[in-house]
Amino acid sequence: MQRYDLICPCHFGLEAVLKREIQDLGYEISRTEDGRVVFHGDADAVVMANIHLRTAERVLIDCAEFDARTFDELFENVKAVRWEDFIPKDGRFWVKKASSVNSKLFSPRDIQSIIKKAMVDHLSEVYGISHFEEDGSDYPLRVFINKDHVTLGLDTTGDSLHKRGYRPDAGEAPIAENLAAALIMLTPWREDRHLIDPFCGSGTFPIEAAMIARNIAPGLDRSFTAEAWNNLIDRKLWYEAADEARSVIRTEVKSDIQGFDIDPKVVALARENAKRAGVMDTIHFQERAVAELSHHGKYGFVITNPPYGERIETIKTLPPIYSELGEAMKRLDTWSFYVITSYDRAERDIGRKSAKNRKIYNGMIQTRYLMFPGPRPPVRRMRDNT
Repeated sequence: MQRYDLICPCHFGLEAVLKREIQDLGYEISRTEDGRVVFHGDADAVVMANIHLRTAERVLIDCAEFDARTFDELFENVKAVRWEDFIPKDGRFWVKKASSVNSKLFSPRDIQSIIKKAMVDHLSEVYGISHFEEDGSDYPLRVFINKDHVTLGLDTTGDSLHKRGYRPDAGEAPIAENLAAALIMLTPWREDRHLIDPFCGSGTFPIEAAMIARNIAPGLDRSFTAEAWNNLIDRKLWYEAADEARSVIRTEVKSDIQGFDIDPKVVALARENAKRAGVMDTIHFQERAVAELSHHGKYGFVITNPPYGERIETIKTLPPIYSELGEAMKRLDTWSFYVITSYDRAERDIGRKSAKNRKIYNGMIQTRYLMFPGPRPPVRRMRDNT
């Protein structure tokens, strides 16, 4: 079976989490760069990565890499690629997106046009035709140019992997599903520990936590562009991987996962999303303000995305919100709190300095992931049954 270098983009700052996920699937990491992880794999790896990775944005087949400082160099290098190894005669191919950073070639439109022309020239010679109907399956290409180094990635995914299928209506200022999953995975939380999101919005943190607890593969209820690539991936691999993923779902897991929000309409939306994700029986949603945050248990986790002044709130409204979160920390003094925010006065208003903070980009917004770990629970002793 043909082996590839597979490129998985991710949120900047979360490469280590994605790397661990890929290794857990059993694949060898080739390299890790800012905002992406590259690993070796075959057609089966393409399928497994798309269905199972929680923190990646998409899975790309690395078709070629080279340096280009002029459009002539770009054209000749693209034309030299064996595109027939990837795209059949009836394939619909185009450059879906081109990005350029610190490079001589910087116009996305021109880059897309040149690459498409070079691909057509090459495939015309190989297939002996001058006109392509392009009435077959889609083969979108994504191009990255960084410091004049060009990477051509064939997109196997289609819609970003954060689109699990359970959130058709995200509500205001949502956090992406793959980002929420990565932030949960950056904590020591496990399914037998309490978890609350007091600003749950459309329910993303609780739903992603429940899917992790139940071992539900994030890509089970969606489709992928490469499912139609019969020339590269046997269709049965998709069926077999999906069947295997369903067979390992943990249906008997008992977890205490809760989501609160002050807006009753948002809470109702979160419940609908949880139903679509198949985890409604694992989560308790409730209309409740952060000032009322409490729990009878100990050593739990609060993982949350409070308002931070982008789009839906103004800076003036933020101090009392973060102050109330700080009061909740005092009440839940054995709990661990994890807060993603771009609000630069968050720690001051919370009244406590984080033990650690991590810089993460939420889209184009630079945020910090503030970590306030609580004490570890006492070691559980085995009962002596003798």
